[in-house]
Amino acid sequence: MKKIVIASIAALAVASSAFAGVDAAKCAGCHGAKFEKKALGQSAVVADLTHADIATKLKGYKNTPGFGHSGAKGAMAGQVKAYSDADLEAFSKTIGK
Repeated sequence: MKKIVIASIAALAVASSAFAGVDAAKCAGCHGAKFEKKALGQSAVVADLTHADIATKLKGYKNTPGFGHSGAKGAMAGQVKAYSDADLEAFSKTIGK
């Protein structure tokens, strides 16, 4: 029984640590709690994207001036600028297909 509890705690720690770098609550306002909305009525539905697509988009907003559709350029750049590329990559793996 102890091994099961310890294994469960370890699995939860690994899963939450991958998500810990990025504050997903900030995403929910525009993208929905399950990433099911088109942000500003313009973006792709994040829940439909692969983790590779999400990572590319997040890193693009961070590293490429003017990246993305007009409504998201400033908003997304501001949201992702504080995160490392590794944080964005890990986050994308937790929410993408």
